Amino acid sequence: MSIKTLSFKWLCSVSMVFLSLLGSSNARAGGGFFDFNFYPYLSDVDTDSAFTLNIAKKLPKRFSYFSLTNVYSTTGDDYLSDSLLYYTEQNLRWQVADDSPFDLTLQMNFRSGSKNNRHRLGVRWRLNNTPALAPFFKSLNLSYSINLHAIQFDHEDATVWQMEHVLMMKFPSISNRLYLAAFLDHTFNQNLPSGMPKNPIVAEMQLGVRLVDSLYFISEFRLNQYRRSDVNNLAIGLQYKKAW
Repeated sequence: MSIKTLSFKWLCSVSMVFLSLLGSSNARAGGGFFDFNFYPYLSDVDTDSAFTLNIAKKLPKRFSYFSLTNVYSTTGDDYLSDSLLYYTEQNLRWQVADDSPFDLTLQMNFRSGSKNNRHRLGVRWRLNNTPALAPFFKSLNLSYSINLHAIQFDHEDATVWQMEHVLMMKFPSISNRLYLAAFLDHTFNQNLPSGMPKNPIVAEMQLGVRLVDSLYFISEFRLNQYRRSDVNNLAIGLQYKKAW
């Protein structure tokens, strides 16, 4: 069995343990959610992520946790083989005061391969929780945050930094079953090969419709400027989500 496969199975085991903890009565008291996303259709890039697990949890002392894990196949057609790759972000956040819209953040990135993990320290601003802006965002049924990843620890130059934008919008006037979720990661000062942008963007915009109970139909537009070609991709699939 390859090291790559062992790493992926270890990651799945950790995720399952964490989900078990979330299922306990004490875990549910803090609020949170998890969702599984499966994309059997990928329009242009078959080796793009076809499985995503998201987990969020409120913790004591104004802490909170959020993670995402993407699973890829190097062949694009067999997600049970030794050719699996993964990418995960593990985020720990601390709200600086009870009523503050600002969080101090730690993000740890792990991925398949060697010498390519990355850790960041930063500050997140939840604009929809800012008193002067809250009525505007509430009128749009929109939540929006910006995370400045100011300090980065990895093999890259110390001047590399990132801005992360995250939004969630609902449409009660149309349907309570409909939502739009998106993120945009904008990285600055990276030393990438010639012909690639110096400040690349990775973004996803997901439109979801609840079909029944916790099952959603999802359509996701993806932009990845780290690819030399096929920068855009469309993914269509299903999501299973549980919140408390």
